[in-house]
Amino acid sequence: MEGWDPSTKSTLTRIPLLTTKAGPRDGDAWKQRLKEEYKSLIAYTQMNKSNDNDWFRISASNTEGTRWTGKCWYVHNLLKYEFDLQFDIPVTYPATAPELELPEIDGKTQKMYRGGKICLTVHFKPLWAKNCPRFGIAHALCLGLAPWLAAEIPILVDSGMIKHKDDAASSAES
Repeated sequence: MEGWDPSTKSTLTRIPLLTTKAGPRDGDAWKQRLKEEYKSLIAYTQMNKSNDNDWFRISASNTEGTRWTGKCWYVHNLLKYEFDLQFDIPVTYPATAPELELPEIDGKTQKMYRGGKICLTVHFKPLWAKNCPRFGIAHALCLGLAPWLAAEIPILVDSGMIKHKDDAASSAES
């Protein structure tokens, strides 16, 4: 955690770590891991809300807990930019981090792969590997998606690659 700003360190230390090393193929152990994932996500969400930093909503979209969908948003110049968020839990989870997808902005930045998968290879994947199996979905959002949004969304907005929903609506009415 050397070189991290105090806010990131503080946030990360308050997200519960996971203990069960299990993936989708591991039966009852996977159910235990899912319980830990939910506890960690709930703690992270509550922490964000108490700090007036609410920025995502996700939930498992299938009973196995292998497909997750929701919304994430970023506020830039006092305007809220909201995006669909989705990802699948890899069969090799937790050894492999989930690939977070923002399909609405697919192809609008070079820091994204086909299908809207955000680029996390250089900075996040080594961190994930070092902390396996203690990191989970909440950690992927905190250390992967949040910094990606903070780095990319202002550039995409300022370059005109994405427009605020009110700007898009007013130009459609013209």
